[in-house]
Amino acid sequence: MERTGKGKKMKKVEVGILGATGMVGQRFVSLMEDHPWFKITWLAASERSSGKKYVDACSWRLREPMPERVANLSVNECRPSGAPQLIFASLDSRVAGEAETEFASAGHVVVSNSGNHRMSPDVPLVIPEVNPDHLSLIRTQRQRRGWKGAIVTNPNCTTIFLAMSLAPLDKKFGLEKVLMTSMQAVSGAGYPGIPTLDILGNVIPYIAKEEEKVEAETKKLLAQINNGQIKEGNWAISAQCNRVLVEDGHTETVSVALKTQPTRHDLIAVWRDYRSVPQERELPSAPQHAIVVREEMDRPQPKFDLYTEGGMATVIGRVRPCPVLDFKYIALGHNTIRGAAGAAILNAELMRSEGYLD
Repeated sequence: MERTGKGKKMKKVEVGILGATGMVGQRFVSLMEDHPWFKITWLAASERSSGKKYVDACSWRLREPMPERVANLSVNECRPSGAPQLIFASLDSRVAGEAETEFASAGHVVVSNSGNHRMSPDVPLVIPEVNPDHLSLIRTQRQRRGWKGAIVTNPNCTTIFLAMSLAPLDKKFGLEKVLMTSMQAVSGAGYPGIPTLDILGNVIPYIAKEEEKVEAETKKLLAQINNGQIKEGNWAISAQCNRVLVEDGHTETVSVALKTQPTRHDLIAVWRDYRSVPQERELPSAPQHAIVVREEMDRPQPKFDLYTEGGMATVIGRVRPCPVLDFKYIALGHNTIRGAAGAAILNAELMRSEGYLD
């Protein structure tokens, strides 16, 4: 398959966005305003937005201004008729599963931020730096379902930063046990999100189905693919997830037990040297450094480190021995950029570089 990167000029691919008026949909619009490979030509949202111009249908919540060209596009119903081949989806889970299936069965390639299809055995759940080979499940999916289209998913935002930090360790040293506790930003709950009196001066130690998602998705992401089958590794993971009063940025405390016995210096070196397919091919949205390690004792912090590498990197700090397992550290990432829209866009870039969008 032909591979592409920053150095190759190509005709832009027309794309559509399902759920364009929501928070993640807005982030899709913002991130693709000047994208070298993709051009937004079609938007869709709920029935109450259908037929309106985007500027009238959308309550814009990002700091960046709404792109003028997209502002005047009409919002369509969430139906495949008239939509371009490549679709980015950020629909509510109550309707996402059925809608994404309808588009894929009609021949569209759906790059989804929703959780409905993530754990289906023939649907790729992909972080390009972690498991780019899982895109091969597209062929299995098409054969089993008789589609010309496809569904490809990115993980839950919390999962992404955990899995990015674990993948280099698993490849080099082997994982045995993982404990993770998250402190998740309020933007992860969408808009209007959590009532002020519920979160102000508070920590909410429960996010519905979040812990189960993190545990299951991380195992799938770090699994091996063999003849179209997913074979998960023999290691254990336990997650606890909390909502905190931070606008953007998920912070995670992680402890790991490894099969071999590296030093702290070994861990930091593996993270700093880690490069994968997106960096090798210089995909447009790929961070130069997928993982950035901070040596200061009080970093990373959302206030200072959230936009590292344009918000596309996982920032790691406080790497130290753990008296219960082997090592513990902090991981931080931008939950609506790398944890949502940016992750899906990078997945689509990987797919194009592999020839899946030709």
